Amino acid sequence: MPALLRAIVKRLVAALAVLSGAATLAFLTLQLIPGDPVAVMLGPGNAASPEIRAEITHEYGLDRSPAEQYLHYLGNLLGGNLGESYQLQRPVTDLIGDQLWPTVQLALFALLLAVTGAVALAAATAGRHPALRAAASLAELLAASTPAYWTGILLLTAFSFQLRIFPVAGAQDFASLVLPAVTLALSLAGVLAQVLREGLEAALAQPFVVTARARGLSDTAVRLRHALRHAAIPLVTLTGWLTGSLLGGAVLVETVFGRPGIGALTLQAATNKDIPLVIGLVLLSALVFVVLSTVIDLLYLVIDPRLRTR
Repeated sequence: MPALLRAIVKRLVAALAVLSGAATLAFLTLQLIPGDPVAVMLGPGNAASPEIRAEITHEYGLDRSPAEQYLHYLGNLLGGNLGESYQLQRPVTDLIGDQLWPTVQLALFALLLAVTGAVALAAATAGRHPALRAAASLAELLAASTPAYWTGILLLTAFSFQLRIFPVAGAQDFASLVLPAVTLALSLAGVLAQVLREGLEAALAQPFVVTARARGLSDTAVRLRHALRHAAIPLVTLTGWLTGSLLGGAVLVETVFGRPGIGALTLQAATNKDIPLVIGLVLLSALVFVVLSTVIDLLYLVIDPRLRTR
């Protein structure tokens, strides 16, 4: 079997293992959470008769043992059926599809801001005066350690309530995307800038930098065209991992800014013990991590040509 085909098969097997493991873990966790799914479906204050409750329980297979429920759900997953939401009474795929795009917009814009800001800050301060580096490190530490909900509240107070530049809530236009994206991007940029600066300073100490400068290249060109490429692999690795975590951060940010999206849907599903919807969202998160890890492996080959011969 060719090496490329073996790599593809290995990646597919790993992806299936991750997805099945995520589905299993989510199912087992939700089985341990107290609460009655039938009560969730009927709604608060609904005094349904025992016959109606028994009918609903049988219809959704909740009268089966946990093992039978698990095998039934895995069978549906293999057929591409994520089931129907207990509370919203709609297919899980439709619910996720309706809320996915606002979260994707938010995550992509936040990632763009974070990477751009981290590269600019690290390239401008790496190897510079110690006082400048110390100031930059302090700013990055504050950005990385401040909770997202607190950052969001501060930004809302300053730019929405006081200055009235951006809307308070909603997802009507680009202006409503700015503050949530900045809130997500700040902590991400703080971590990325710290890692990238260390990589840049190590790269700037290498002999190839002396050669590049001897050829007449400016300091900016040396940093961006040569040193940055050598320092990029840790940045790419960390960016991929943190990008997956943006889905978790979206839960708080979308709640603070009143935005629709996967975050609000996840919070609602977990609160109501909506098992099919929660497992569908967990599988989505696992799929995002699988795709990101694949993209990172490909980016390694682009950044470091030496890896292509291994």
